[in-house]
Amino acid sequence: MTVPLSSELLPALSVSQPLEGGFIFENCLRNSSLEKQGSALSLQPPIPRKTGTTIAGLIYKDGVILGADRRATDDMVVADKNCDKIHFITDKIYCCGAGVAADAEYVTRLLSSKLHLHAMSTNREPRVCTANRLLKQMLYRYHGHIGASVIIGGVDFRGPHLYSVHPHGSTDTTPHTALGSGAAQATALFEDRYKPNMELEEAMKLVTDSVTAGIFGDLGSGSGVDLCIITREGARSLRGYTNAETKGKRLASYRYPRGATAVMGETVRHLELVEETVQIMDIE
Repeated sequence: MTVPLSSELLPALSVSQPLEGGFIFENCLRNSSLEKQGSALSLQPPIPRKTGTTIAGLIYKDGVILGADRRATDDMVVADKNCDKIHFITDKIYCCGAGVAADAEYVTRLLSSKLHLHAMSTNREPRVCTANRLLKQMLYRYHGHIGASVIIGGVDFRGPHLYSVHPHGSTDTTPHTALGSGAAQATALFEDRYKPNMELEEAMKLVTDSVTAGIFGDLGSGSGVDLCIITREGARSLRGYTNAETKGKRLASYRYPRGATAVMGETVRHLELVEETVQIMDIE
């Protein structure tokens, strides 16, 4: 059976554009045209899958601290209990990724490559605002089809900086921020306990408590907290800094002796064999 295509769909399929590398979304226009004809063609558009993460960051006295949980989910399934969500960009710039894990991973790799090329061409260390500009322009070009929410933190010659970048390319710069499905709980702790020029230990505890609040308030976040401390001297990654969820110990034996449960009634039925068939199989 041949399904006639509408006039809106034909130009989208007939135009051939050369591939320039990076992410490719050449079927988006085709899919949108098919969705308009879905009732006639009995097509069901794909359902967006729910993702979960809690990432956070703040600026303290000497630099930036980034934090993230370690659970990766696929809808209602925990796909990975030890996922690394803090990504290397340069020696003094790191970022946390939320949303689609593959998009966040490869966006940060592409950003790291571009910043290293920029550093070699300019012969100087890249600035954090440069990383923010490159990432927001990249995401805006694809109009939200790259499902990555990113927190960029780093230190350059102008001091510590913290940016939050959303999938459509919009950005914010604040002294503290949180993204992901557990961001509401993390932001609540930041707004209650954050203060400028915090000491290192106090700032680490606040980031840890904020991500932990997101873990216990959101089913998509879990396992524990990873931290990354960035100063003028460099970055220090604390993988597996805390374990928010530990397996409990069995306090008693749950084996009950025979006869502990009373039998309320007993019925015995005798079954009669009606027919029996034996088949011989040739196994040679």
